Order: sequence, then C-alpha cells, then structure tokens
Amino acid sequence: MSPIGSFTFVLHAHLPYVLSHGRWPHGTDWLNEAASETYIPILDVLTDLVEEGLSPKLTMGITPVLSEQMAHPVFRDELESYLEMKIQAAVKDQQSFLRSGDQRMSDLARMWELHFTRIRDHFRERYGEGLIAAFRRLQDQGHIEIITCGATHGYLPLLSRDVSVQAQVKQAVATHTRLYGRPPRGMWLPECAYRPRYEWAPPVGSSGKPRLRKGVEEFLSENGIEYFIIDSAMLRGGRAIGAYLGRFEGLKQLWERFSSGYTERAVEVEKTPREAYFVHSPASEGSPVAVLTRDPETGLQVWSGEHGYPGDGNYLDFHKKHFPGGHRYWRVTSAGSDLADKQIYEPERAAARIPENADHFVDLIKKELNAYHEETGKTGIVCAPYDAELFGHWWYEGPEFLRGVLRRIALDPELELTTGTRFIEQTPPVHIVSLPEGSWGEGGYHYIWLNEHTEWTWKHIYKDEARMQKLARTFGATSDPKLMDILRQAGRELLLLQASDWQFLISAWSARDYAELRLVEHHECFQRLAKMAKLYGEGKEVDPGEWVFLEECKQRDQLFEELDVRWFAEVEVPV
Repeated sequence: MSPIGSFTFVLHAHLPYVLSHGRWPHGTDWLNEAASETYIPILDVLTDLVEEGLSPKLTMGITPVLSEQMAHPVFRDELESYLEMKIQAAVKDQQSFLRSGDQRMSDLARMWELHFTRIRDHFRERYGEGLIAAFRRLQDQGHIEIITCGATHGYLPLLSRDVSVQAQVKQAVATHTRLYGRPPRGMWLPECAYRPRYEWAPPVGSSGKPRLRKGVEEFLSENGIEYFIIDSAMLRGGRAIGAYLGRFEGLKQLWERFSSGYTERAVEVEKTPREAYFVHSPASEGSPVAVLTRDPETGLQVWSGEHGYPGDGNYLDFHKKHFPGGHRYWRVTSAGSDLADKQIYEPERAAARIPENADHFVDLIKKELNAYHEETGKTGIVCAPYDAELFGHWWYEGPEFLRGVLRRIALDPELELTTGTRFIEQTPPVHIVSLPEGSWGEGGYHYIWLNEHTEWTWKHIYKDEARMQKLARTFGATSDPKLMDILRQAGRELLLLQASDWQFLISAWSARDYAELRLVEHHECFQRLAKMAKLYGEGKEVDPGEWVFLEECKQRDQLFEELDVRWFAEVEVPV
C-alpha cells in the first residue's frame, strides 16, 4: 500500500542565554528545567523508538544560543546539581507526607524521586557524551533532522539593519555546523516572523527616509538554508491564532487593545498547508526558499491548554506546585478550576488518556491527508510545529503522547514519517508565492514584540546596531588581536541584546523585571565595549579597568567563538 501522505513533528527548542545570569527563580534553572523535563525525555522517546527498530523522522529545531549553553562545560555540573536537588526534595516530601498520614501524596513524591533519578541516570550514562552529541548521533543515523534558528532568536523583521539580520543568520549557520557536524538545511525563523523585501522605515525613533530592505528569505538563500516554517495565516490569510495567548494574562490584555484595529486577511483557498511552496520577494535575484506551513487543525490539539489535549482534567497541572522543592501533585481537574480546586493527580488515569489522544491525533492527520489525496491525487504533508517545551515542561504527559503518535504513524502503511528536507526533496515545490510581513503571534503581526511596553527597547537596539555597523566598517579588517577581541565581544553583546525573549517576557508580564534587567545589561555592556574599541582603535589610552571588564564579559557571555565582525559591516550580497 502506498502512503496517502507524510507527517512531521517540528519541535522548536529554545532558551535565551541564562548561564552566569542568575539561577532561581530566573536564570540557569530555566535551562535545567527544560533539559530535565523536555530535552532528555524527548531524547528518551527518540532513542527508545530507534531501539525498537522504528525511525521517528522528527524535525528538531535547536537554536544556536541553546546549543551553545548545552555544549558549555558548566552545563553538566549545573544540571547534575539541579537533579540532585529535585531528587532530595522528593525524598523530603515523602517523609513530610507520611508524617501527616497522607500516603497518596507520599506515593506521588516517590514518583518524582524515581522520575528525576531516571533522568539523572540517563544524563550520566545514556547521554554521557552530552545532549548535543546525542541529538547529533540521531541525525547522523538518519532518524531525525536538526534545523537552526536566528543566532539569539532575534526578531528579524524589526531589526533595523540588514547586517543585523545577516549576522543572526550567519552566526546560526556557523554555530550549527560546528556543533552538529553539517550546515543546517532548514530554519525555524524566530517567532516564525518574516518580512519581505520593501521600502522600510524604523517603527520607533527617528524614522528618516524609508530605505529598501532585503526580504528575510534572501539571507536564508545566501547562506544555504533551503526552507523555513510559517503559520497557516501567513500562507492563506484568515485569523492568526497565537500560540501563547492562552498561557499569559499580559498577552490577553495586549490583544484586547490591539484587536480593536485588527482586520484579518481574506482566506486564499487555493493555497494549502498540504504542500511546500517557494517564497520569493519581488525583484530579488537569489534562489527561492521553500516553506512548510503549520497545520491549524492538529496544531490546536496540542497548543491549546483550554481546548486541546493538555487541558484534559486527568493530566498533571502545570501551575500548582508544592514548596519547597517545586514538585507538582495535582491534576488539571477542569479548565475553569482555580488552584484551590485542583484535585490530587492520579498517574494511572492520566496514562489511560494518552492512547486515546494519540489515536485521535493520528486520525486527524489521516483525515486531512485523505481529503487532500482524494481531491488532488497527490501525497501531501501535515507539518506540526510546536515549542519543544510543550512536551514535558508545560504538558508532563507530552513525551508519552509524542511516543504514541510517532509509533502509530511509523507502523501505519497509509502514512509516512518524514523530515522537512526529506519531504521537499521527494515532493519539490512547483509554485512560487509572496508572503506578507508577520509572525505566528496572535493576529499574525508584531504587537507582542512591539507595543507601548517594549517600544523603549527598540530605541536602544537601533542605536547599538548603528554603532556596531560603524565600528565594523572602521575597524573590522584590523589585524590587531586585542582590538578584534573587543569588537567580537561587542558583537556578542549586541546579538544577546537582540533576543526576542526580552520583549516577549516584558509583554507577557512573565519574569518582566529579569527581562528588562538583562536587556539593559547587554545594552550597557555593548556601549562600554564600543567606547573601548573606538579609543583603542584610534590609538588612545584605555583604562586598565576596561581590560578587566572585557575579560569579565568574555567569561560571563561565553558563546559564538567563530563570530566574524565583518558580518556587521556590509551585506554580503547588496540589495
């Protein structure tokens, strides 16, 4: 029997640079949580399936800034310490619950002890060579594809200079190639945000005269990226349903104000998320780049905490935690229940729901691919992109759901698991489309990242981008290693400043103080390094304390060893 179509999960793993920038409640423990609750459980699912003789063909996006952190020497010790803390907290919870005569809660604490002990043991033994090496091995064996993202997840459409977009893309390719042994062929654009070629003016600050800017896909094409992921509303129009609105109250309030002036595009029914398309900005000369489109029907089933599987009352509740230790002992109960109404978690009931959800998800995939196959006679694709952290971190049972779906599809002769590159090679695009500017945020535009709460951040970013370009043009060809050292660290601080995470956290009122402090910190570090570079480059005396400051910056923000300052000077292919 020939397959009626293909399916791929596209999981986007990302965290901003948090090493050496705090630990708890904001900082390195974000990385520890994600690794222990999502990355290792996903590796376990993939490795188990391969050992069963199945090939999961997952498309795994790991951002360069996250990859750098997982490859950093300090990460292993940080995660080991964190896991020991979680294990000991579970042991203490068991003792505390038993003293009060609560056997059910004590049993759940024992569950957490076993869970984190297994994660620790797998980290030490099964993935003893490191998480980067473990993902790389699965790719080398042909079981997954690893794609990249902007270097620090910079929000590309709002960056004010083409050299900034260029640096984000080039650094991404360089880091990915070093850590995963091959250049990436696909990219998850940060926040799925895209801008075509057009006459552009900065949305904040002194706008000046609009100037022609290259389309985002042109930078991808120039650097060997063959495809990227978009939201269905960007392809076809209609309502853009944001991924995060239901999880953050701050975003709901922003949307209420923004939506009063929002008009969605009419749906273009001739375009379909079942096909890959080439994207090409008008008047651009580079090769077109393909796009795969998020499937809206299956997407809602996992993204939505209210209408999707994670909202099932039997699943573990994310929000209610027991302190000290932070373990969770309660179930969702119902969509409307507050923390006081949450009932105790029952693992057996939750486990019984996973097969039903996996069956339903696979049935949806088959229904959509069948309809497309019957209408066109062609084999299409269902592309299901999600933040990786949905599986395990936000939704504890998510990795087991992932396992169930991948196993069912791998064993179903009507369906074929694939990766982004594999599908495009087997079913090359035949149509070229133009895409509007937008993202996968609610409403499909930029308001989550550019609004009254974040406008000030872009003013600083734009000034620093201009200053970096001037420095790179003036001193980028220097042979003086000390000057190059300053310039490269200034480039790193600018890339970290550009991370879209800061605006998102500010808008979502989630770790807002931390995000504002981090943004200001990188801005001030960049400014100080830029001043130092100019003084030294002009042959003037630099205070000894500035050299100490440079070394502190290098030790704290230790990433992107191959950064090339010339990326910030001029675009490689002029507009």
